Amino acid sequence: MSKDKEEQRNKIKVIQFDKDKNRLVESDQPNETFEDVGGLEEVKKKIRTQFIMPLKNPEFYKAYGKSAGGSLLLYGPPGCGKTFMARAVAGEIDANFIHLDLQSILSMWVGESEHNLHNIFETAREQKPCVLFIDELDAIGGNRQNLRQHHERILVNQLLLELDGLESYNQEVYVIGATNTPWYLDPALRRPGRFNTLIFMPPPDENERKIILELKAKDKPQEKLDFKKIAVKTENFSGADLDHLIQDSIDMAIEESMETGELKPLTDSYLKKALSKRKPTTLEWFSTAKNYATFSDVNQDYQGILEYMKKNRIR
Repeated sequence: MSKDKEEQRNKIKVIQFDKDKNRLVESDQPNETFEDVGGLEEVKKKIRTQFIMPLKNPEFYKAYGKSAGGSLLLYGPPGCGKTFMARAVAGEIDANFIHLDLQSILSMWVGESEHNLHNIFETAREQKPCVLFIDELDAIGGNRQNLRQHHERILVNQLLLELDGLESYNQEVYVIGATNTPWYLDPALRRPGRFNTLIFMPPPDENERKIILELKAKDKPQEKLDFKKIAVKTENFSGADLDHLIQDSIDMAIEESMETGELKPLTDSYLKKALSKRKPTTLEWFSTAKNYATFSDVNQDYQGILEYMKKNRIR
């Protein structure tokens, strides 16, 4: 890595909400950029067009009445790198990074949840350029027609207000949402100017799985492992599934080490045994997503799901 690139990364701030102290505090700095994201070239291309190019070439977008900033929604099976991709965006544009999840803003007191949400958006505007990552967006922005509690609907209203930037200017505030179930979001969140750009985050392909397995097993006692062969046999595994596979293999090695009193390295036999006990968790997600993509996708937002399923022979 070049010295200039390293210096750029060190400028990035990560800001998280400390609920106990009721304020935003600075945390560890993210080191990820697109260089660290294996594959997903189409996803990265769309993100460059939507977020990075407006920041680096504002004159072109200004000519068409568009400004830097905006909102992007990453969706797909759990464990497929949505959070990692959001952090990589912050690294690419040397931006501050705020990670927002539901637990960081919820309060038992009336009106305080909305107040916490507003404070986080205000911090993002003060720290621009800033990536504001909203994890599990469906937990904050669920369909108001299905919400029983009044305060839950009010929180969705507040989120819509903040995205519109009616009271503040959202230029160079990059709001990235992540969800496993985009079909449960309130329809108002999908209006132009809000989360109008959806990007499907699929499970890693064969080469990406090989890289993930190598990274997860890095610095662990091991014999020469045939990661390519394991990658071939882990079709449709998410990154989280692959992590569990390595952890299962490590547990087997530790157990045998305890029994023999001798340190046992990871071997292909441990990986194969662990693989025989695991199936990709993404298949259940695809089963549900297929119904929405087939019968409820009026605007064809989820065609990427059906294309992936056809290409990878998922029924």
